[in-house]
Amino acid sequence: MSWLKPLNPQLEDWRGKTAWVVGASSGIGRATALALIARGARVAVSARSREGLDSLAAESAVGLKNAGSGDGACVIVLPFDVTDRDAVAEAHARLEATAPIDFVLCCAGTYKPLRAVDFDLQTMLAHQQVNYVGVLNVLDAVLPSMIARGAGHIALTASVAGFRGLPQSLAYGPTKAALTNLAEVLHTDLEPRGIGVSVVQPGFVETPLTAQNEFKMPALITPAQAADKMLQGWARGAFEIHFPFRFTFWMKLLRIVPYRLYFAAVRRVTGL
Repeated sequence: MSWLKPLNPQLEDWRGKTAWVVGASSGIGRATALALIARGARVAVSARSREGLDSLAAESAVGLKNAGSGDGACVIVLPFDVTDRDAVAEAHARLEATAPIDFVLCCAGTYKPLRAVDFDLQTMLAHQQVNYVGVLNVLDAVLPSMIARGAGHIALTASVAGFRGLPQSLAYGPTKAALTNLAEVLHTDLEPRGIGVSVVQPGFVETPLTAQNEFKMPALITPAQAADKMLQGWARGAFEIHFPFRFTFWMKLLRIVPYRLYFAAVRRVTGL
């Protein structure tokens, strides 16, 4: 039956493919880049931190040497600030000149816990520029060539924090909710053209950003575990990839709870 078919082309064999991971210097982006390289992909990595990208490249080189890989896997370092549209476009042009880009993961992000009683406009706008406008800058670069070829895959990293409003997520949550909506519209427009679109909805992952949280994070997983779940999702041709299920199941369920019950439950569980 057609409604059981995968929503995207299934990405199972990465050998010979060119992937671009934006936000690869740490956390989920770094782990995913390393996993793609290990699977034979030619991976371009981008972030503001040149040092973090060089460290990733060195680690991947050691891994490939030890594995005796000869399938074309490699890493290409393209540092830039995702909020700089011209820098994103320049990096894209350099990469596209060497080979068509088969896959793009937008993983660059910022997070600072914030509540309305401490409202800070600069913090709010910084989240918008990095988490949302940064993705738009990447889309501006990659969409024309993908549409012209009728091929490619775009993955956006949102968060369960975008499912519904949560305490401490005043700046972060709305940007992730926007990315989910953006991915839905992109899939509607691009799927008929042969271009895959997926949205990644992580729960709590052990990264430098979540290290700021002062509360116990339920179902906390490592970046490597997150990357494994993402690769499994792309292999299935999934549109939404959420993990870990033991946590995200309940977060997704909260989306349909009436507001009166939802607000009471959040206050009771968080104590905020």
